[in-house]
Amino acid sequence: MVEPIQWATVVVIHPGSYWLRIGRAADATPVTIPHLIARRKKDPSQPLYEDSILIRDGIFHPNSETQQEQTLKMVEQAIWSRKTSQGQRRQSVPSSEVLTYNRSVNSQPLDENSGMRWTDTTSLPEYIVGDEALYLEPADGYNIHWPIRRGRFNLHEGAGGSLTAVLQDLETIWGAVLQQKLDIPIKDLKHYRAILVIPDIYHRPHVKELMNLLLLRLGFGAAIVHQESVLATYGSGLSSACVVDVGDQKTSVCCVEDGLSHRNTRLCMTYGGSDVTRCFTWLLERAFFPYQECQPDKTMDALLLLELKETFCHLDQDLDGSQLLDFHVRYPYQPTLMYQLKLGDETFHAPMGLFYPLIFGVIGEKMTYTQQRNQGDSEDIHDELYLLQTQKEQQQSNKSKTTNAPNSESSTQNADSVMTSSTNQLSSSPNSQSQNDLIQAEEAPPPTISRRISTSQSMDKPLGVDQAILHSIDCCSSDETKKKMYSCILVVGGGLSLFQGASDMLQHRVQSKMPPSFRKVVEKVEVICKSKDLDPRMTCWKGGTVLACLDTAQELWIKQKEWRKHGLKVLRERSPFVW
Repeated sequence: MVEPIQWATVVVIHPGSYWLRIGRAADATPVTIPHLIARRKKDPSQPLYEDSILIRDGIFHPNSETQQEQTLKMVEQAIWSRKTSQGQRRQSVPSSEVLTYNRSVNSQPLDENSGMRWTDTTSLPEYIVGDEALYLEPADGYNIHWPIRRGRFNLHEGAGGSLTAVLQDLETIWGAVLQQKLDIPIKDLKHYRAILVIPDIYHRPHVKELMNLLLLRLGFGAAIVHQESVLATYGSGLSSACVVDVGDQKTSVCCVEDGLSHRNTRLCMTYGGSDVTRCFTWLLERAFFPYQECQPDKTMDALLLLELKETFCHLDQDLDGSQLLDFHVRYPYQPTLMYQLKLGDETFHAPMGLFYPLIFGVIGEKMTYTQQRNQGDSEDIHDELYLLQTQKEQQQSNKSKTTNAPNSESSTQNADSVMTSSTNQLSSSPNSQSQNDLIQAEEAPPPTISRRISTSQSMDKPLGVDQAILHSIDCCSSDETKKKMYSCILVVGGGLSLFQGASDMLQHRVQSKMPPSFRKVVEKVEVICKSKDLDPRMTCWKGGTVLACLDTAQELWIKQKEWRKHGLKVLRERSPFVW
């Protein structure tokens, strides 16, 4: 008997690197808060730990700025080579004009008090989550943790960087939102069901831990796990699309056909909107940013830079010439200061970094990943690895019987030894602890189809969004599927789609680089940045609410009792994607 659908008792959870979106399936929009937690430091002698919003590893290499300068020239050339809608070349603004003006700017106080306040910690709470954790005074003595970074668990050697600590942070944040924002007591979660949205490229042991978190620690009655790309098509009302998800810290591309994510087409690049913000900061510094006290590693200044990027940056080829802009600097209990700022092409150059990621200046860090090979799990011994090995054993046994019937027993023993050896090789992982979290591109199984584009591109270098789309579509198994994907490119997330002119720019870059054979058969490369007037940042979450009401999804629910009894095995059998 299939239980009736009750939207009000289904909670859709979409955890991201910067934002957490969580809400009932019956809600029009989810609760959206910064996905972070501040924990009171217990040992006063220990230094404070804080995960930075903008600063990342790999940007302090001695050659980082040289790489940025070289890539900036490529960006300028790319912008100049494309004509405006009027058929003219875009006019660049001389840097001397911008520098001369900005050096003469002084701040103007608007009022004596900005009206902002630090978060009140007089009651000494053990933890603070969401927006309040952003506005903590540094002297209050709280460690700041973002449990997910670049789409993966934020595992590191510092305070709060263990797997146990990350899971505890997730449990605390999600539990607080459920109780305080959705008014659902933790003890009542047994009457609720959860739909968890995970990245297209997932790490199986971590998905298992998240299921333990939902069903055993938080105590949901049942749960479904599904991938972002497929849910994005659900939320957009599309049956098939090449889904491009540009978030704050990661960019993923995947081809989805009839509700199925094609494994070979999945790509993940570890850059996103925060890298555009940091690149914009670098360009502002080159243009003599009037707010000279700005420090990107400070939370308040990082939030200001994020606001400036979202307000001023664009990808519109027709917007040229210098712009005179105003912005305000606010700190709690301090006067509000107004600055004027003149900018030229800096507002265009920064988001172009999504197509030229070398401009982000990250060196010595792998930035492109594909799906990790299944390493197996002791809870699910009859997975595809087991089937492959038993199939090999059967084939070798049949071969030995055919070639040498009297020695079949010894041949079977040899097959057993081969199987054991292969299994040992598969189960032994060269990586350890935090390295296991990395999704290594070379671990992915070899594709069954040829990749024309990938042969000319090194996966060691970061792919731009347009290159990643071409690579992903080229990995589709048939020309008909490729044609379908070129005809529908769906952009979700807030890292690209919110820039003015983003769809035209992406369409131009993909169409100009697609293989000549497809230019004849694809009438138009269609890029969708805002489907059904829905905020592209909400598309994946909205897809989760659609999944909740599908009749075909009712048999996918994994109940708490089933998870306790069967563990990972039931997830593999009920998973709506190929586990």
